[in-house]
Amino acid sequence: MKRIPINAEQPYEVLMERGLLDRAGDLIRERSAARWAAVVSDETVFALYGSRLLDSLRNEGFQAEPFIIPPGEASKNLDTYCRLLSFLADNRLQRNDPVIALGGGVVGDLAGFAAATYLRGLPFVQIPTTLLAVVDASVGGKTAVNLPEGKNLAGAFHQPAVVLCDPELLNTLPPEEIASGMGELIKTAFLSGEEFFRALETSADPLPGEDLLARAIETKAALVAEDERDFGARRLLNLGHSFGHAIEAFSGYTVPHGQAVAEGLLMITRAAVGHELCDPALMPRLAALMERYGLEADRTYTAAELLPFLRQDKKLRGGHLPLIVPRAVGHCDIIPVPLADLASWLKSGGAL
Repeated sequence: MKRIPINAEQPYEVLMERGLLDRAGDLIRERSAARWAAVVSDETVFALYGSRLLDSLRNEGFQAEPFIIPPGEASKNLDTYCRLLSFLADNRLQRNDPVIALGGGVVGDLAGFAAATYLRGLPFVQIPTTLLAVVDASVGGKTAVNLPEGKNLAGAFHQPAVVLCDPELLNTLPPEEIASGMGELIKTAFLSGEEFFRALETSADPLPGEDLLARAIETKAALVAEDERDFGARRLLNLGHSFGHAIEAFSGYTVPHGQAVAEGLLMITRAAVGHELCDPALMPRLAALMERYGLEADRTYTAAELLPFLRQDKKLRGGHLPLIVPRAVGHCDIIPVPLADLASWLKSGGAL
């Protein structure tokens, strides 16, 4: 079994092994003497894997009950969050009873936020079932729901007790889900450096192998260990996200997160080239990598469409939005951009 330590305020591990789902009850029981467990999942994932997880938990003496939501970003809202809190209250969860997220980033964010806030904090377990959740959303302790005004505006930091990663669960993903996960993986490889980035450029596999998955988790783990609360180096993980979140919100969350991040990465790189901060040769490499993994690279937006969402970005400080600006693969700067200048950065990035 691959064990990746996450050195947060409350340290934990990402455990990676094929077939791990059927051992989930045993692995959670090793970390908990609780009587009860809440399983949060969506309809699609629960139909595939829910009974296996419940059986594994019940075999270890947990009274486990599911809370099921419709799939998709539209479920990550305050109404669903409040219904989940009521579900936890109706089932009388106590302070040591775990909330288990079986699903992708939407499920993990929602379940984690409920775990962070119910009874001022319950243990939280992540069992990611999408590529995006494996390489990004399940690690680092960011939990949130969306508001009408923007993405992830209500949330909390709440680290999981453990992340159980079973790569076999990725085998049922449709191509669009794999592509979305690759958007985050490309971003992580960009931050890591040329070796990781070239590994993606030369890989013959449409779905990354366990070595690349582990490398992505380790890259994020290093930044989380250095800056758990996102005030310093961890902000580099927002590469592509400010423009990407604006794209997501403008689309009504019909553009998948990883696709939006990839488009945001392309836009901020184009803007960096326009500001003479980045080598123009990086643009065709990024575009080719997006095409290689099924990500669209030619959609256009107007600055007027995206600007209102940038003005609601949760990273704003003192009238400035810190943009993660590429210099080269493995080298990005954090540049605070005044609100008044965001439209010109969007236009430099290709917005109309």
